Amino acid sequence: MKVFKITKYYRAIFSGLVLPALFSCSPNQAISQQKTLLHTLNIKSTQDLHSFFKYTGQDIPIISGHRGGTTKGYPENCIATFENTLRHTPAFFEIDPRLTKDSVIVLMHDATLERTTTGTGKVSDYTWAELQKFKLKDPAGNVTQYGIPTLDEVIKWSKGKTVINLDKKDVPLVMTMKKLKEHNAAAHVMLTVHTAEQAKYYYDNISGIMFSAFVKTKKELESYEKAGVPWSSIMAYVGPDNKPENKEMYDLLHARGVMCMISAAPTYDKLPDPAARKKAYQDIFKGGADVLESDLPVEVGTAIPSLMPQKSAKSKFFVIGSSKIKS
Repeated sequence: MKVFKITKYYRAIFSGLVLPALFSCSPNQAISQQKTLLHTLNIKSTQDLHSFFKYTGQDIPIISGHRGGTTKGYPENCIATFENTLRHTPAFFEIDPRLTKDSVIVLMHDATLERTTTGTGKVSDYTWAELQKFKLKDPAGNVTQYGIPTLDEVIKWSKGKTVINLDKKDVPLVMTMKKLKEHNAAAHVMLTVHTAEQAKYYYDNISGIMFSAFVKTKKELESYEKAGVPWSSIMAYVGPDNKPENKEMYDLLHARGVMCMISAAPTYDKLPDPAARKKAYQDIFKGGADVLESDLPVEVGTAIPSLMPQKSAKSKFFVIGSSKIKS
């Protein structure tokens, strides 16, 4: 396994030279190895995770795969999809935990099954055993070979590879807290929180926990300070739009060492022209955002090499490895 300086790293990934640079092998061997190559995040502790998300002014643009990042043949909220994204670009993943009838936590964005699976009705009306009969659909509605994963499976899979960010759906805070403690997962699992009160609950109960927090306004910023949640534990979601008005929040948050995230999923990902999407992704980072959440993380990855700083202390977190992908 090798750690590259960031400019060389991204040039290698997106020029198609990763395998020749890393391996001395025949063309057939190279093709075989390409199937198993993952671009991982070298985060081993809560201290690493906090450092990864700390704003320094010389930071590497960070990609978040919204629901894992979907493409043809790959469903949202699916381990195979996470691996497909990591074969193309380093990223962390926003995912959606929901409860089954028998209180197993599975990954599913919608409360109902129709859009993303071969099932019908509410997730909460099925036991985990019953849900295992269904298959996931890709973005076009095509049925795939993949089943619905449990949160336990994803937490175990992600350790040593990436970071997962749990959105807030119908899982009670106390159950989420217990699940993270059960896996001792605070070094590679972060939590989306919509209010300072939610953050305070987790902060008081999980040592070293990191948040993706809704901080779109000065009032919300003040609420986190009043709650006593340290900024070192927060990466701030500022909204879905790249607009001049964001600068005030960027400046306030950056002054506190906080990275800021824009989500392109409901906005710029929907632009029909790939060139327009590329420009929008670049403009988001040029406008002051540090993290971009997208349904199209592979596209974002190809858009950002020119934005890489020449030097960054964060390069130690970005690793080209040869992790074996589970079948």
